[in-house]
Amino acid sequence: MRKPVKKMDVVKAKTLAKCPTGIKGFDEITEGGLPKDRTTLLSGGAGSGKTLLGLDFLVRGATDYNEPGVFMSFEETADELYKDVASLNLNLEALVSQKKIILEHVILEISDIQEKNFNLEGLLVRLEHAIDSIGAKRVVLDSLESPFAGIKDAGILRVEIKRLFRWLKNKKVTAIVTSEPLQGYSRNGLEEFISDCIIFLDNRVKEQIAIRRIRVVKYRGSKHGTNEYPFVIDSEGLSVIPITSAGLDQPGTAAKVSTGIPSLDKLFWGGNPGYTRGSTILASGTAGTGKTSLAAAFAIESCKRGERCIFYSYEESAGQLSQNMGSIGFDLKPWIKKGLLKIVAIRPSFSGLEVHLLDLYKLVGSFNPQSVVIDPLTSLIGEGDEREIRSMITRMIDLLKSREITTFFTSLVSSSSANDTSGEIGVSSLIDTWIVVRELEEDAGRKRTRGLFIVKSRGTGHSSDVHKLILSDTGITLEQMDAGPSNLAEQRKKITTAQKVKMGKPTEV
Repeated sequence: MRKPVKKMDVVKAKTLAKCPTGIKGFDEITEGGLPKDRTTLLSGGAGSGKTLLGLDFLVRGATDYNEPGVFMSFEETADELYKDVASLNLNLEALVSQKKIILEHVILEISDIQEKNFNLEGLLVRLEHAIDSIGAKRVVLDSLESPFAGIKDAGILRVEIKRLFRWLKNKKVTAIVTSEPLQGYSRNGLEEFISDCIIFLDNRVKEQIAIRRIRVVKYRGSKHGTNEYPFVIDSEGLSVIPITSAGLDQPGTAAKVSTGIPSLDKLFWGGNPGYTRGSTILASGTAGTGKTSLAAAFAIESCKRGERCIFYSYEESAGQLSQNMGSIGFDLKPWIKKGLLKIVAIRPSFSGLEVHLLDLYKLVGSFNPQSVVIDPLTSLIGEGDEREIRSMITRMIDLLKSREITTFFTSLVSSSSANDTSGEIGVSSLIDTWIVVRELEEDAGRKRTRGLFIVKSRGTGHSSDVHKLILSDTGITLEQMDAGPSNLAEQRKKITTAQKVKMGKPTEV
């Protein structure tokens, strides 16, 4: 008879301890930060942001996590580092005076680097004194090439680099070592093999626009994002924008908000007609068909409910937008004065897509709006390739939906593609409510008028009929099309087009 098998005690695997960097977005893609009490290799060419990331890591540690740090520089003095971060919101000099950060500038002369009997003993003694004097938990060495300049003996390099990394681990500090790539991700080709984590920074120029990217090449014992992620350097330091952002975990809701146009509200059926709260709305059409006017009506209605709204205008200044909307009875100024409406007028070509997205992240966080208008979304075309634009729009929508912000987009369709209701940016599959506005002909082509119809509205019944869109000095109204033979044929043609759209004919993101 077989003996019963004894159950073995299940030992839970210890998760890797991590040191949060405090850098926006970076801790998200590394699922918690850098490996705690281990060494990370930060690789990148000149101007990629290595030194700034190292300083940001120390400043955030000292201010947000009560972890003092040591920055050992082989190239820049303390005064030079102060000037480097003078335009950023990094209070480095104050933290140094409070002895929360120590800046060590090591001057190396050629006579100090002799291949015969070379070792790092003197350097380690100085580093240990700095660490122990403030109880440092974070260390940055910038950069690793300097102490080993002129050492060609591979055996000496291997022994001393391993010794340095082992020493840092024994001191139980979370360390960043910067390096310029020559062989793989380092100058000597060895550091990348003994590092517990490798972060690669890249600063490339594409079509005269500088684009910074960050990638986690290696992370022992931890999952991490493997893509290239855009990052920007602004007045608040370094910020990483994860591609996956919020994802598809937004809660559903049956709550509705008014369109700002009573006659348009009636085209949505249900207890509370209008747009679904927290959804995305797209108004697409050719120039001059009233897309911005529909957006302004929605924005003003949001403000009337006491909700904050951000209006991104990519084609008109704030003054011009206010003046133009005033001609149809929409006065934006009172809502701006009350602090409920914020108009952000900027040309998309002023900066890259990443900066636009980061500015949106920050403004949404500080202004806390319940609705956002992007007018027009198609202005972003030409500021990147198709993949970059698609990624940026997806992350934008994910951000806004995750915060349950009702978002109104406009999309410009060129006159040559007016019969294609999908628009030129192809966002139909990401949109919850899609409205098409266009010019229509009446009286056998002798009269032109604006027309509007609803292509789709997820989860809400709606009219598919074409309605006249009338803009006057008292606002916007919709009227049913006349039932004459020519108009009826035109109306049926548009409805047929809408039915084809619903079947997935237009290009989708």
